[in-house]
Formats: sequence, structure tokens, C-alpha cells
Amino acid sequence: MLLCALALCACRSTAHMASELPQPDPLALASVQPEYRLAPGDVLLVKVFQVDDLERQVRIDNAGKLSLPLVGEVSAAGLGVAELERELAARYREGYLQDPQVTVFVQEANGRRVTVSGAVEEPGIYPLVGANLTLQQAVAQARGVARVASRRNVVVFRTVQGQTMVARFDLSDIEHGQAPDPEIYGGDIVVVYRSDARLLLRTVLELTPFVMVWRAYR
Repeated sequence: MLLCALALCACRSTAHMASELPQPDPLALASVQPEYRLAPGDVLLVKVFQVDDLERQVRIDNAGKLSLPLVGEVSAAGLGVAELERELAARYREGYLQDPQVTVFVQEANGRRVTVSGAVEEPGIYPLVGANLTLQQAVAQARGVARVASRRNVVVFRTVQGQTMVARFDLSDIEHGQAPDPEIYGGDIVVVYRSDARLLLRTVLELTPFVMVWRAYR
């Protein structure tokens, strides 16, 4: 698992040092809001009422855009479904259709998934359920930490504006109310380290110049 984390770090570009993890870039992943925000990788079904030829299944590309007949490329990442519907209707109205009624269905919401790995009972990729998800809830989806887990060494990787940032959290402090339970967003990677990997993890984080550490090690 440590090698996996190192590989993730090695393939990313340089990130600025900061005191906490910022919210994710809407062009990189979806924000966890009451209304789902579209993200790269999402698959949409776009329909125009009574114009069957314009019905398309499209995927939002890595730049946050989708391409449709007549209107061409449209920026979609970061928008809500209703916002995208209004934008597409306006585009079709410009010289093509008199009163277009556009409906967008989200068929695959890839931006609303979080990876939980390491010393947990059931590592895997899990959907974000509801409007908000916290670190404790993300770990609970993986059936909790394993007996060999280091509860003080739970690391979250997040991509913000093309840069990788990483923060360390202490589950014991969170569970006892001594630290806030941080929000987890779509695209985040949560790694629970083994207790015997603590020293090596500390060395990795200290020697990697482009990661951001949320809290200093004691």
C-alpha cells in the first residue's frame, strides 16, 4: 500500500504547501453539495424534446467539457444538472431551435466516488451517499479499520487544480471529539496505514517536497 501511495505521488505535479486541504477544483472532481455538481468522467444522456436526432449519450472529458451536435463544446464540470440544461437550451436557441426543452440525465456519476484502501476491512471504491461525507463515514463504508491499523495515520490524497495534496488525520482524536471530522469529496483517496508503517510513512512525507501535510508529526 505504501508503494501505491508513492506511485500516486510520483505521477503528480508539484503542489504548494498549506495548512489544510482546500476544497477540490470543480474541473477535477465534483463537490459534495445538496445538488450534485458534474465532474469529468460523468456520463450524461442529453435529450431535446421532440428532436430525437439530437439525443446523445456523452461523457465529460478531462477538461470538463462535452461535445454535442450543433452547439459544439460546452463546459460542464462544476455545473448542476439544471444549470447545464439552461446552458444547452440557450445554445440551441441561438439560431437552431425556437423553444428548445433540454433534459439531462446523469447515467454515471464518476465524480461521486471515493477510494478507501490500506488497513481497512474491505478496501474498495465507494459511492458518496447523500449531500455530505466525512472521513469517519468513508472509513465506515469500508467496514472500519483493521486490527493492524494505525488510527493516528490516516492520509487523504486530493487533487486540486492539477496538483496533488495530502493531509494526515488522527481517527482517535476525531472519535473523541478532540479534532473535527473532515469532509471527504469525490475523487479523494483515503489510505489507512498499518501501525508498523508509521515511521516509514513519516519519512516518505518528510522527503516528498510536493505534498502538503495537514498536521506536524509528534
